[in-house]
Amino acid sequence: MAVVKEFTLPDLGEGLTEAEIVRWLVEVGEVVAIDQPVVEVETAKAVVEVPCPYGGVVTARFGAEGDTLEVGRPLVTVAVGSRTQDTDGGGDGGGHERADDDGGSGNVLVGYGTGGAVARRRARVRAVAAVSPGTASAPVAAASTAVPTATALDATGTVPDPTAAPALTVVDGGPVAVISPLVRRIAREHGLDLRALAGTGPEGLILRADVERAVAGAASAEPAVAPAPVASAASVAAAVPVVDGVERVPLRGIRGAVADKLARSRREIPDATCWVDADATELLAARAAMNAAGGERISVLALFARIVTAALARYPELNATVDAERREIVRLPAVHLGFAAQTDRGLVVPVVRDAQGRTTAGLSAEIGRLTEAARTGSLTPGELTGGTFTLNNYGVFGVDGSTPIINHPEAAMLGVGRITPKPWVHQGELAVRQVVQLSFTFDHRVCDGGTAGGFLRFVADCVESPAVLLAAV
Repeated sequence: MAVVKEFTLPDLGEGLTEAEIVRWLVEVGEVVAIDQPVVEVETAKAVVEVPCPYGGVVTARFGAEGDTLEVGRPLVTVAVGSRTQDTDGGGDGGGHERADDDGGSGNVLVGYGTGGAVARRRARVRAVAAVSPGTASAPVAAASTAVPTATALDATGTVPDPTAAPALTVVDGGPVAVISPLVRRIAREHGLDLRALAGTGPEGLILRADVERAVAGAASAEPAVAPAPVASAASVAAAVPVVDGVERVPLRGIRGAVADKLARSRREIPDATCWVDADATELLAARAAMNAAGGERISVLALFARIVTAALARYPELNATVDAERREIVRLPAVHLGFAAQTDRGLVVPVVRDAQGRTTAGLSAEIGRLTEAARTGSLTPGELTGGTFTLNNYGVFGVDGSTPIINHPEAAMLGVGRITPKPWVHQGELAVRQVVQLSFTFDHRVCDGGTAGGFLRFVADCVESPAVLLAAV
C-alpha cells in the first residue's frame, strides 16, 4: 500500500531561512525517481535545484512560482510504495516525515547531500497510476500553502501504488506505455503521436525526456512557435503593478540579499578609499605574449587576480575580517578571492577558493568557469560564500573609477576601471599609453593608510612592470 510522504524545504545552508520558487520541474501526478529535482528555487545566494529524497507519485505541490517559502514548509507530497525501501535507505531529507521504509535517499539539496552514493540518484521507480481503457485520471489541482494534505490521484479516489507495473494509457484508441500526465500534456501541446515514440524508461515507459527529444527534433525540422518564457524571480518582480504612476518592486531574492549586505557594510565598516592611475601597457603586452604561446588563454581579470594574491602575501593584514563582539581582527590563512559579476538576476560574487595556490592559468580557468555558471544561474551557494577579499572589475561598464562598498564581512576590495588610451609621460616623453585607474577601499579598523597605500602601490607597480610580480614570488 502506498504511503504519502511530505518533503519540506530543506536547510539550504549558510544561514539561509527562505527561498523563492522560480520554476516547478514536476507536475502533480508525475512519477519522480529518488533524488530527482522537483523545483528550482532562488535563495539569497543562488538559484538551485532541490531534489526530492523520495521516489513515487507527486500528489501535491505547495506554492506557486514567485512565492517565498520558509525552511521547513512543505514543498511536495509523494506517494511512496511500501516496497520502495528495497531501492535504498538513508538519513532524513530535510524536515519531512521519516519512516524506516520510506526509501528516502537522505540527500536534501544538490551539492549539499548527506553523502549518499551516486547510485541513489539512479534508483529505479517502477510505478505509476494506471488509467484503464475508456477512463481518465481524476483531475488534480496543485495544492496551496494552506493545504497540508495530499490529493487523491486515480479514478477510484485512492493513491495508486507506485510499485505496480507500468500500465498502458489509451491514446486515440491505442495503448501507449505512458503514465505521467505531464508527458501526455507536452505531447498533446506539440501534436506528437505517443504511439510513434520508443520509451527509454523501465519496460518501455515513455518518459518526459523522450517527448522533449521528439519535440526538439521536430523544432529543428520546421519552424515552431517559441514557447512562453518560464517565470523567473526577475520577471515576477518586474510584473509588479503600477499604481498612480508609482511602481513598487519588492526587495527579495538576490536583490534583497545584496541590499541587506551593502546596508550592513555601510553601517558597520568604517571604510576609506584611495586610488591611483597606472600604465597597463606592459601588462597587456605580457598577456598577449602569454596567449600567443598557446595553452590556457589568460584573461585580464586573471592577471589582476594573480597580482592581488601576491599583494596579499605581502600585506596579509588585509586578508582579514573583524570580530566586533570579541573586538578582534581575524587574519585568515587562505585567500578565497571573490570577483563581482553582473548577471541578468543581479550582482553576484563567485569565489575562487585557495587563490593563493593557483597559477595564473589556473586562476583564469576557474574565473571562466564561475563566470559561465553565474550567467546560467547554476552557481551553488558554496561557490558564492566564504570570500576573504573581492576584486571588482567595473571597467567592463566603461567607467574609470568608483568607490566600492566592501563585501561584508571582508576587510577590503580592489576596483579596476577601464583600460583606455590616454596621454602619459613615459620615459620622460609624452606618449599614448593604456591607462587604468585602480580604487582600493579598506576597513580602517584592520590597518592604517600606510598599509593600504603600500598595498595599492604594489598592485600598481605590478601592473606597470609585470616583472615586479616575478620578484615577489
